[in-house]
Amino acid sequence: QVQLVESGGGLVQPGGSLRLSCAASGRALSPNVMGWFRQVPGKQRELVATISRTGTTNYADSVKGRFTISRENAKNTVYLQMNSLKPEDTAVYFCRAHYELRDVYWGQGTQVTVSS
Repeated sequence: QVQLVESGGGLVQPGGSLRLSCAASGRALSPNVMGWFRQVPGKQRELVATISRTGTTNYADSVKGRFTISRENAKNTVYLQMNSLKPEDTAVYFCRAHYELRDVYWGQGTQVTVSS
């Protein structure tokens, strides 16, 4: 009953910036944890960043210092500000909403391509 819609992906040059957004709908209660994952074809999906309802954040080592995750609980929306983008950041980025226990929902993904 939960739907996640991502937006903000696109093509950007190395060193550039993008901001991804993900809005969750279908449930009044805000998710306990929201996050971003990414996946390259043929590879396993990997964690990029997560944020709790109270604002606690975690980042993958590869993006720490360059990416910032944030959320607006009233809007059930999570954001990922991506700065100093590198070609290795190219992937499909997926939004995840975690409510309780194993009650997890995923968005359809948005493509991020970093290339000159």
